[in-house]
Amino acid sequence: MLFNLFQQPKRTRKEMFWERVEQTLRSRYRFREIRRIYDFIDYCNGNLQPPVAATLHCPSEEFVPRLTAQPWWDPADFPWTAQLERQSPVIQEELRSALDQPREYRFAANSAMAQTMGAGWSAFRLQRFGEWIEDNRQKFPRTSALLADLGIPIAMRGVMIARQRAGSGVQPHSDGRNFILTAHLGLQVPEGCWMRVGEERREWRENKVCVFDTSFEHETGNPTQHGRFVLIVDFWHPELSDAERNALADIYAIRNEFDREVLAAAEQEPVNGRANGIEQKEQQQPTEGEREGEKTPAAVERP
Repeated sequence: MLFNLFQQPKRTRKEMFWERVEQTLRSRYRFREIRRIYDFIDYCNGNLQPPVAATLHCPSEEFVPRLTAQPWWDPADFPWTAQLERQSPVIQEELRSALDQPREYRFAANSAMAQTMGAGWSAFRLQRFGEWIEDNRQKFPRTSALLADLGIPIAMRGVMIARQRAGSGVQPHSDGRNFILTAHLGLQVPEGCWMRVGEERREWRENKVCVFDTSFEHETGNPTQHGRFVLIVDFWHPELSDAERNALADIYAIRNEFDREVLAAAEQEPVNGRANGIEQKEQQQPTEGEREGEKTPAAVERP
């Protein structure tokens, strides 16, 4: 009993998570090369408030400072986009095979995502939070190999093929994270399918890439009689250094480990939630086909 009086208070999961993060960063990087990532930690913990860069910019607490923020980017700024467009027929062929075998290739979205994305949106995920889903990669082998060969700086958020059913749309929302850009490659796109990012609305085109920043409010619409399919690739903001990209990848890898530990602990005792910040994302594991990640306090993922 006396010993218990002198025990340290039990640390929260939030404290344990960030302690692990900072230990990892100190062991792998010099402070000066990832100074902005330490700022990122302060934003995540509410010590700093993310600034709004423009109309309809909605950054979340997962924020890296001093990065250019604009709704739409020129695909020509990223040389790999032209190569991806040239290889579009390869991906389209694998998609057609998938659509011919619906039991083997399940496009899905969990109930939490459906609240924002709508019942008409679903996805077949190849990568989630930096972890490739091997079973799904094997079902799109040429697409997976192509993405690797092009040297795309794929970020930790996701790679997937997303479907928007006929006559449906995704309501306005923001994904929040300003350090990731998103590329869409049109695979099957009926004329008239559109996306608004910020204040500008554009239409997808088959075999063409568009690039945008989903920390801006965005929404989609498919007013046609046919489904729309696009390949979605999340990649690092070009103004991040290699060290910053690696440090962010480390943080989200720790988050993945942390989630697995929390789920394992849940088998021993109930878990009522998680601490605020980056580690608070979902109360349950998402389905393998779930689209663009999780809901954050300031942002919801995108189409």
